[in-house]
Amino acid sequence: MADVNKVVLAYSGGLDTSVILKWLQDTYNCEVVTFTADLGQGEEVEPARVKAQAMGVKEIYIDDLREEFVRDFVYPMFRANTVYEGEYLLGTSIARPLIAKRLIEIANETGADAISHGATGKGNDQVRFELGAYALKPGVKVIAPWREWDLLSREKLMDYAEKHAIPIERHGKKKSPYSMDANLLHISYEGGVLEDTWTEHEEDMWKWTVSPEAAPDTATYIELTYRAGDIVAIDGVEMTPATVLAELNRIGGINGIGRLDIVENRFVGMKSRGCYETPGGTIMLKGHRAIESITLDREVAHLKDELMPKYASLIYNGFWWSPERLMLQQMIDASQANVNGVVRMKLYKGNVIITGRKSDDSLFDANIATFEEDGGAYNQQDAAGFIKLNALRMRIAANKGRKML
Repeated sequence: MADVNKVVLAYSGGLDTSVILKWLQDTYNCEVVTFTADLGQGEEVEPARVKAQAMGVKEIYIDDLREEFVRDFVYPMFRANTVYEGEYLLGTSIARPLIAKRLIEIANETGADAISHGATGKGNDQVRFELGAYALKPGVKVIAPWREWDLLSREKLMDYAEKHAIPIERHGKKKSPYSMDANLLHISYEGGVLEDTWTEHEEDMWKWTVSPEAAPDTATYIELTYRAGDIVAIDGVEMTPATVLAELNRIGGINGIGRLDIVENRFVGMKSRGCYETPGGTIMLKGHRAIESITLDREVAHLKDELMPKYASLIYNGFWWSPERLMLQQMIDASQANVNGVVRMKLYKGNVIITGRKSDDSLFDANIATFEEDGGAYNQQDAAGFIKLNALRMRIAANKGRKML
């Protein structure tokens, strides 16, 4: 890629991307544009501007994407009740298509012919960033330094930074042993002692949640108001999508909700152990399933559940911008037209317990479901023919002498 003139770098201002910035300037002799996204990771992003300026960067983008992130990515994903491999709520995965989108937008705005990222050659993020970039700008060049250079350890990165006078903050406190990623939906932990699948995670690792044992002895009750499948209010107070998620993170964290320790199957082929804190997302998933339980038709709900693992894999593997994900999203969004109402839940020591749900669009009919006299709303004698018809194929097989055991 000797003809690269300008590259947009996904830049955090940390060690890796600071080294990448200088490496790009020297290796490709090109202009670098930096892009720093505020996705609600809880850290100051403005210091990245000062660091980029010190490295001679002329075009610096620092964008607050929190509302767009939750409104256009997290909320659509939760309309599908999306869970990867039965447990993972896809906190890292769902942030990558937005970053890829913004990288391409900035490349178009600045006339850049390439983008660059700091994802390693072992992980999923390289796939997610690049699939998104190619979908949105097919001819874009992608520079992935971790697949090109020999700076494959923190020591080598530090040596490079020192040699090239790259401004890196050195904290007196001990560096976290974990590789961490955070945004409004979650915070993840990998590496360190977690690479031994038999070793229990350390209690002081967790940042957002108290342990369930240390959570309050009194339960917290909340009510979530849904409109077309999305939460629009908490306890009757209307909020923006990002504010909803931030508040649920706060409430969930206090009550020890949303911790997860799993081994997942990466798209690149290896297994990886990760720990995740997703307090708000855990509450959202439980609440959404509760409101759907009274507002969705049975077969629509079951079809969504059948399609959800495929939808989850598409997001996990980086295919957010694929035609099949977009097709599934249209179907999912259409199913949410009547997913309106209020869910009441109790949060207690790591548990999310549904205690009530109501909706003007509810399909629950107490007159039919009652165990008391129903006034003729349901004819129980109809069940006899229904059962016989459903048993017909099994009765025929049994009459033919087919063994069922």
